[in-house]
Amino acid sequence: MSRKHRKLLHGIHRADSVAWNPHKMLMAGIQCCAFLVKDKSDLLKKCYSAKASYLFQQDKFYDVSYDTGDKSIQCSRRPDAFKFWMTWKALGTLGLEERVNRALALSRYLVEEIKKREGFKLLLEPEYANICFWYIPPSLREMEEGPEFWAKLHLVAPAIKERMMKKGSLMLGYQPHRGKVNFFRQVVISPQVSREDMDFLLDEIDLLGRDM
Repeated sequence: MSRKHRKLLHGIHRADSVAWNPHKMLMAGIQCCAFLVKDKSDLLKKCYSAKASYLFQQDKFYDVSYDTGDKSIQCSRRPDAFKFWMTWKALGTLGLEERVNRALALSRYLVEEIKKREGFKLLLEPEYANICFWYIPPSLREMEEGPEFWAKLHLVAPAIKERMMKKGSLMLGYQPHRGKVNFFRQVVISPQVSREDMDFLLDEIDLLGRDM
């Protein structure tokens, strides 16, 4: 949806299939997912068609190719595509593009703030809008990054999350991943957030964790 960030999808033409979730970055109503395939031989119908004669009669007076339900995984369940169609009609192509560009600009702002602030450390340089980082409280900042350091840091994010929930100031997820101890994960996609919100996020984490 973004001409500016189109390069992030470089090479996507090599994929045989792609799962696309407009309910994430584009904020369409959940759930809204698309499964896109390169194959043009009606692959989905070959895989999922049940040929239910009570639903998809072939002798109708109109072109039955419009009856696409027989190739659908969900069949008669709510049509995800309609929600995205409504979003697209409401915002337009440029509106959706602006939503993506703004989210990635705010993500970059948050990344640069994390790099500047004492006690914050990125797990890795993000490629998109998922920002993963640790908050290292003052008591751990001079400690060597050995087993004891990581064991103690593992306890920090859950403790800060408890404090922010009891205070009612933030809702921010944390998680471990493979060999990485608990870290915060901020996904910047809402069109309503601002740089001030990004600043508040980091300020509040520091406020709640500086005595640890």
